[in-house]
Amino acid sequence: MKSCLGFRNLQFDLKRKKLIQPTYLQKNDTVAIVSTARKISLSAIQPAIDLLESWNLTIEIGTTIGLEDNQFAGNDSQRIADFQKMLDNPNIKAIWCARGGYGTVRIIDKLDFSEFKKNPKWIIGYSDVTVLHNHIHNLGFETLQATMPLDVEKNTHEALNSLQKGLFGKTISYEIPTSKENILGTASGELVGGNLSMLYSLLGSASTINTAEKILFIEDLDEYLYHIDRMLMNLKRNGYFDTIAGLIVGGMTAMHDNKIPFGKTAKEIILDHVSEYSFPVIFDFPAGHLNDNRALVFGRNVTLEVGKNKTQVLF
Repeated sequence: MKSCLGFRNLQFDLKRKKLIQPTYLQKNDTVAIVSTARKISLSAIQPAIDLLESWNLTIEIGTTIGLEDNQFAGNDSQRIADFQKMLDNPNIKAIWCARGGYGTVRIIDKLDFSEFKKNPKWIIGYSDVTVLHNHIHNLGFETLQATMPLDVEKNTHEALNSLQKGLFGKTISYEIPTSKENILGTASGELVGGNLSMLYSLLGSASTINTAEKILFIEDLDEYLYHIDRMLMNLKRNGYFDTIAGLIVGGMTAMHDNKIPFGKTAKEIILDHVSEYSFPVIFDFPAGHLNDNRALVFGRNVTLEVGKNKTQVLF
């Protein structure tokens, strides 16, 4: 029997039309860089500024860049004000979150998306930015899971090129090596998800996503293996996997184990939870806390083709 939460979200989704795509960027458009979570200096985002300028874009630096409140980029009120200003400004065509960490969930319920709905813009980032991706997904808009300014200097060409394609409306498609752990098959559906820890933390809130008939993407960093199991168990009990069309697993990076081993790798834990279902699964997709962090358009219909010799993700 499905949880009340899953049923409520399912009812909402069945009534919803195709998600709205923000306008693709053009030469001389303005991209804002802000931090909704951990603090970051202006010098740390200079490579990202240089990158945007090389794409003939204009940059507006948010007031949160350089602010400090312990680990945060300013206090909650300052981070709310900065993001709200960029949401409300119709001249800003995209908001690029400078880094992750922790803090976006502290401000999400205080943000007003009224002007955003009138003039939608691309919200870009990953990790802690999953909060924004999921919340905005429920409002009915596409967002862009992609690298962030903090990472640009170490990102691969492929990662940065995919970000550019996503922002300028060029076709994104991926063909990657087939992992031996993959579950073969073909599936299509709306792409949703993000950082596993954030998906876990959003359960029961207004930012929880419905995964029915969708392709779910997950990734994570710096977690204990037993906690990966606990988070997946919670998602499973909340019906996350009951009716999804497919699963994409990105980087499960820098996992930890206890002195007494958990006994399974992250991949084995995931397989343990999903092997009873019939949907295809892709492992080792290049997205998440990786230098090769490829862009994914959340809310866009995507097709998975998981074969013995070839694995494709087609938008």
